[in-house]
Amino acid sequence: MPLCGLIFTQWRFIVLFYSFLEQICHISPQNNRQLRRWRSPCSCVGERCARRSTKLEFVSASTREGGLQEASTCLETGSWVVIYGTLPSKKENVIYLSNHQCTVDWIIADMLAIRQRALGHVRYVLKDGLKWLPLYGWYFSQHGGIYVKRSAKFSEEAMTNKLQQQIKSGAPIYLVIFPEGTRYNPDYPQVIAASQAYARKEGLPELRHVMSPRVKAMRIAINTLRCRLDAVYDITVVYEGAVKNNGQRETAPSMPEFLCRECPKIHIYFDRVNVKEIPEETIFMKRWLHERFEIKDKLLTDFYEADDEQKRHKFPGEGRHSQLSLMRTLPSLLFLCCLTVPMLATETGRKIYMKTWLYGTLIGWLWVNISP
Repeated sequence: MPLCGLIFTQWRFIVLFYSFLEQICHISPQNNRQLRRWRSPCSCVGERCARRSTKLEFVSASTREGGLQEASTCLETGSWVVIYGTLPSKKENVIYLSNHQCTVDWIIADMLAIRQRALGHVRYVLKDGLKWLPLYGWYFSQHGGIYVKRSAKFSEEAMTNKLQQQIKSGAPIYLVIFPEGTRYNPDYPQVIAASQAYARKEGLPELRHVMSPRVKAMRIAINTLRCRLDAVYDITVVYEGAVKNNGQRETAPSMPEFLCRECPKIHIYFDRVNVKEIPEETIFMKRWLHERFEIKDKLLTDFYEADDEQKRHKFPGEGRHSQLSLMRTLPSLLFLCCLTVPMLATETGRKIYMKTWLYGTLIGWLWVNISP
């Protein structure tokens, strides 16, 4: 494997590590009374993280008809991942549509993909500025990621060509899109107000807990891939810790905060939409997409502000507990460790590693600008 490949595998390493620890921490419903404590290893991130220890509470979700609710624990974060809806067990060709709040949203997409054995097929539609990420900007592009610019600078031809390349390759499709185009951040009310003004201008309902979605990337993706798609996965994510004592919404956790257990629960609402239900014409697709985000806005409004306290801080729906097989992640985790650790264990290996980052980044920047 090329040296750059060793670095690129670390993104998957993170996801596999999350999933692996989730599995080894799993306790069956019959043993849901067990409690364990674990000390944080991330004291270097901040004094607050170093002081805190996390109690991992192993709980079970009752089994009922009508959906799936997954309560699972992540050793490294102490977070409970709760999924509402019926996630298909078989791999499908899909577009993953989600609200966007923070960088952890990328990990959420991988968390769902790995449950369908589709982790290696995940591709992202990314804002153009991310192509300047050292090495990873080039990696995402070569891995099928699509960089897009906002508004008038958006290139429909470039995105269409990239998607057609994926069709010709015959690779399975798992394309992640955040149609809002930017993160929802309550600390920037002017951005939210501008989004609401856009909705008014277009004659669409204003949204309070999500941004008004933009249809261009979604329209091109669905219409180009329609012949291959099975469905659209409509995902709504809530980070439960991002709520003030008065019930007001706070900024979603950053990646360091997430790793230091600042998020007690992640709620994921899953809805599968048959691609045949999605209109092809731009004007009708814009309306359809906005309606999907109206549903998200209603879900989030009820989550944060429901009059009935019993309905607050959870999504509607009931379900059963889900568990990953350890063999889905352990072999890959060991393989990646065997590739990376020996290189970092020697001085020569570390020098090669750092030079790969430096020169690989410069070459990557040049590459993505010549051949995005």
